[in-house]
Amino acid sequence: MQKFFKIKEKNTNIRTEVIAGMTTFLTMVYIIIVNPAILSSAGVPFDQVFMATIIAAVVGTLYMAIFANYPIAIAPGMGMNAYFATVVAAHGVSYQVVLGTVFLAGIIFILLSLTNLRETLISAIPASLKFGITSGIGLFIAFIGLRMAGIVIPNEENIVGFGDLQDPMTQLTIAGLFITLILFAWKVKGALFLGMIATGLIALITGHLSFDAGYVSAPPVPVFFDLDIAGVFTHGLYTVVLAFLLVTIFDTTGTMIGVAEQAGLMRNGTMPRSKSALLADAASTTVGAMFGTSPSSAYVESSSGVAAGGRTGLTSLVVAVLFMLSIFFTPIIGKIADLPAITAPVLIIVGCFMMEGLARIDWKTFDEAFPAFAIILTMPLTSSIATGIAIGFITYPLLKLVSGKGKDVHWIIYFFGVVFVLQMIFFPAH
Repeated sequence: MQKFFKIKEKNTNIRTEVIAGMTTFLTMVYIIIVNPAILSSAGVPFDQVFMATIIAAVVGTLYMAIFANYPIAIAPGMGMNAYFATVVAAHGVSYQVVLGTVFLAGIIFILLSLTNLRETLISAIPASLKFGITSGIGLFIAFIGLRMAGIVIPNEENIVGFGDLQDPMTQLTIAGLFITLILFAWKVKGALFLGMIATGLIALITGHLSFDAGYVSAPPVPVFFDLDIAGVFTHGLYTVVLAFLLVTIFDTTGTMIGVAEQAGLMRNGTMPRSKSALLADAASTTVGAMFGTSPSSAYVESSSGVAAGGRTGLTSLVVAVLFMLSIFFTPIIGKIADLPAITAPVLIIVGCFMMEGLARIDWKTFDEAFPAFAIILTMPLTSSIATGIAIGFITYPLLKLVSGKGKDVHWIIYFFGVVFVLQMIFFPAH
């Protein structure tokens, strides 16, 4: 373990990595319940998506652990599953046809990941955009945490408003948040994980959490290759393939940069072993489509494991093993996933940690500051990492051009800036 994952070299230890993996898993385990719930609305059988979600997560996260040695977890992405459901409804096609579009996007994804395109993209993204992406993701996941907790609620007049502190779930979340904050203030190792355990125990005592349905259950049988590739061409769903491809590439690339930056694993603006890291989500997307789920991406919740001290692929290995085991413990996981008070405090606190990059943006230089600001603003407001990145890629080269600094911008930023403009006008992903 020490040698393979270079644990000492990364100034960490096995205990910290295991706790980090458990923390990441607990913050993202909701996906194995939420993803089937969303895709089953599009006609995909719940049990099929349940197994496909776990298989995709295990394949992608294991690949990330073994070949890239990063503490980043992979699983079917939120947002893309909702888009999947809307494509089925909007185009009047079967879910098998839409799974065909995901499979084709995954194959193209793998081919692109084998080239230097995505590596070049990571090194070409300016520092201000990288810090903007990290901070934007932080604000986004903190907002998700506040929304899950009921601290922030929809409001017709102001879009969002303050929640009801009389709500028992909101009270439980706030209790969990303060317990975790106190543990951090006391510099307790594994504060995030211990905070989640403490919140779970309070939930058990107060009756918000119970395991009356049992603890263990037999896993459903996986369904393989229930997709229709020919139907993609028959119905001309090329724009759907493009949408899946573009959103997944930039969503996951942005998340990887954000998490790697937070963990201090970036080297002079580049991401070592990036080709292996980028192949993880491409492989997961392709395998996931073959078993029956929407595209995979790197999970922003990985930042909770990094905040708990995770720095190597051992963190990801622990996540993958826990996903494997989860097929037998559906009743327990379902109950935890249905209780936002356990995971919401983690997302709120991790959001704070990810704002650190704001101090490294040159706010006095407008053509550097505004694109970063635009990313930070749009990610939480549009609930899309990819949209935030797109806005940054469009505004950065534009402002540099009109400021007479056009030559300072890498050609690939111009290229994707144009691609994003066209995609947002003609092929919106929602």
